[in-house]
Amino acid sequence: MNASARLSKDVFLALFAVAWADGHVHADEADAIVRCAVDEGLELDEIDAIERAAREPVALEAVDRTALSREDRVFIYAVAWWVAKMDGVVTGDEARTLAALGEGLAVPDRARVIAEAIAAEVASLPDGDRPSRYDLSKVRRIIGERLTNTTEARRDPG
Repeated sequence: MNASARLSKDVFLALFAVAWADGHVHADEADAIVRCAVDEGLELDEIDAIERAAREPVALEAVDRTALSREDRVFIYAVAWWVAKMDGVVTGDEARTLAALGEGLAVPDRARVIAEAIAAEVASLPDGDRPSRYDLSKVRRIIGERLTNTTEARRDPG
């Protein structure tokens, strides 16, 4: 990932806001999110804030979503879908929460379907469904590639 595509602290705080939606964060979820933040090369004070979000609930409304790129917003939605699906079932409450998240992040329905497919694709990799092995960076990379390809396809109809 190049420096301009670097995930911001707000992306990880938003992921924790989603993870806290059911009232608690599983250790595996927290480890996966913090590991991705470290891999992203965030500063120590940013990592500190992200680790605090693993211990103390953070509300999505508290996250500065204005600084999030389209790619960031689709990534957050994809990971939220994966977290909701982790136990094998997306309940009605979880589906409503995901729908509200998608609306709040301004992720169009078509992009949500693509995000869900990407999250499922990465989860289907060997051990990919295990939070400790789930490759959040790969999800982000695929989203970036597909959004770029879609944008280029729209520009070049020939």
